[in-house]
Amino acid sequence: MIENPPIAQSDLRCATCAGQCAFTPTTGQLTCHSCGACHDIKIDRSTDPTIEHRYDPALPHTEQPETTPEHPYGCETCGGEVIFAGHSMSENCPYCDGALVERLRDESYPTLGMIPFAIASDTAQENVQNWVAKRWAAPSDLSSHASRSRVAGIYVPFWTFDSHEAVDYTIRYDIRRGKRTISKTHTGFMNHYFDDLLMPASDHITPLIRDGILHDFNPRDLRPFNPAYLAGFAAERHHLSVRQGLKNNAPDKALLLRNRIKSHSGKSNITNISYKTDTTGIKYRRILLPVWIMHYEYAGKPMKIVTCGLHGRTYGERPFSIPKLLALAVLAATAVSIFGFLWGAGGLY
Repeated sequence: MIENPPIAQSDLRCATCAGQCAFTPTTGQLTCHSCGACHDIKIDRSTDPTIEHRYDPALPHTEQPETTPEHPYGCETCGGEVIFAGHSMSENCPYCDGALVERLRDESYPTLGMIPFAIASDTAQENVQNWVAKRWAAPSDLSSHASRSRVAGIYVPFWTFDSHEAVDYTIRYDIRRGKRTISKTHTGFMNHYFDDLLMPASDHITPLIRDGILHDFNPRDLRPFNPAYLAGFAAERHHLSVRQGLKNNAPDKALLLRNRIKSHSGKSNITNISYKTDTTGIKYRRILLPVWIMHYEYAGKPMKIVTCGLHGRTYGERPFSIPKLLALAVLAATAVSIFGFLWGAGGLY
């Protein structure tokens, strides 16, 4: 059975002055808060984090959760549960900015791979400000609201899934015959392979967080789990079995298959899709991926902006300025009117 090593505070102490160290994304090292000394992180070369583990739903799965060695902290607002390494414990939840309280130890499944933060907090903060500055029709004071908030770094749990799908499908689609609309049926078969399908392993990973990291994930960047990478950051461990993970992600997988069926059928005006799929060759990984999350409030409404901890891609929630939207609507209507006038005037000659 694979086990993750506990986060030992002694391992995070500086060998020079015994101060506490934190992981520095820009150098990939542990940096001492007291004296500034940098220390390399030892990587377990005997473990290959890119290896995928097979799962057959028809056979007993013997993997068991382990007792989480760290004290988890639970959010009183969203229920999120995170752990901290070193003396970086925050009073606020990285997911929703709610208050955190210490909980009893619980059980989690071992992380099979991770990608450490490559973007530092100041860069993430700058990316957020640049993203805010480029929002069209945004309130004039939006930048000042965002600048008063700080980003929080957290390692979030994801799955990667592989599978082969043998799909029999039936679609109904409409065609026009003169003034009539005729509904027709088409049946087909396709093979589809999911390779490293990235799926959330927590209910607290919103579409915004998933989209913020989805495009930058590369499995070749995975490293063996090492608690030193967590020093200075929050992390949520894996709490789902493989069976639960497949069940929770079934709706997203079904959506992808339906979109693939639409493309494979070559039909348009599709009104209904039904299908049966024989799933084989399931393989999985449990991984942790880094994200920066900024929480801010505008007009009493909480919002968040997410920056990928891999390459800095930024997504977010933002308010709109009603006066600016009205002004844009007036400009658009004026432009259409002028174009229509010129078009009509040109037709007189």
